[in-house]
Amino acid sequence: MGPTASGKTALALALAERLPVDIVSVDSAQVFRDLDIGTAKPDAATQERFPHRLIDLISPEQRYSAAQFCADALREMAASTERGRVPLLVGGTMLYFKALAEGLADLPQADPALRAEIDSDAARRGWPALHAELARLDPETAARLQPNDAQRIQRALEVLTLTGRTLSALFTTQRTTQRTDPLPYRVLTLALVPGERAVLHERIAQRFAAMLDAGLVAEVEGLRQRYRLSADLPSMRSVGYRQVWEMLEGRLASAELLERGVFATRQFAKRQLTWLRRMPAETLDPLRQEMSGRALELVRRFLGA
Repeated sequence: MGPTASGKTALALALAERLPVDIVSVDSAQVFRDLDIGTAKPDAATQERFPHRLIDLISPEQRYSAAQFCADALREMAASTERGRVPLLVGGTMLYFKALAEGLADLPQADPALRAEIDSDAARRGWPALHAELARLDPETAARLQPNDAQRIQRALEVLTLTGRTLSALFTTQRTTQRTDPLPYRVLTLALVPGERAVLHERIAQRFAAMLDAGLVAEVEGLRQRYRLSADLPSMRSVGYRQVWEMLEGRLASAELLERGVFATRQFAKRQLTWLRRMPAETLDPLRQEMSGRALELVRRFLGA
């Protein structure tokens, strides 16, 4: 696991060349079909040589949850071990890693009518206003969310209305009651944490510029023609896609797209690193030349234990 542009895929491929592993994607954006450039999805040649599980699962018109990920990941992990191989989970969606490792809180099902009501309120007042309301009611959850994180703000308010309890309280209860080792696997967790934040920021800028050169805007235009999409769908709220959507809707000047996309991606990486600091893992600096060798040593030692 690690922030965007930290070299997770490159390390996974290096391990897959040397060890009997099956790559399982842990990426909430790569689950969408046809979202290729902006998600840095492995190209066809790479996928042919090293198949990636849990990518291209659903239409960008659909939604995908942490609970669905856990079920899908456990199925793929079981299939891998039945073949005598080792599941290698790779990605940057920290919530998915956490849900898989610790289990999920017993939360209520989505309520379409209530969600429509919250969306209507957001359309009138804006998501930052609803974020401020959440901060008053559940400051711990609000502190983890950006003021425009519509999907998670909506869910936090929905759970609060349906149960009368905050998400943070429910998760605290879960931590005190859940099993200490819910996964039927021994786990080695490697976290790629760049030692120099400025270098990571430069990598992010270079990668987003390369995505634009590769045709990210044309990709989003094609998606809008092919599917019935809206700005509030999770696929179009993904970093990069959200900024291109805003430009195509005339809310962002084309000259500002690169700057806004890089800024949003850096903010996303910052949130990923905040998650990583709370998760137990062997930390590796991807900026150091010996990183790949150290990772291979750790994995071989783990598998031989």
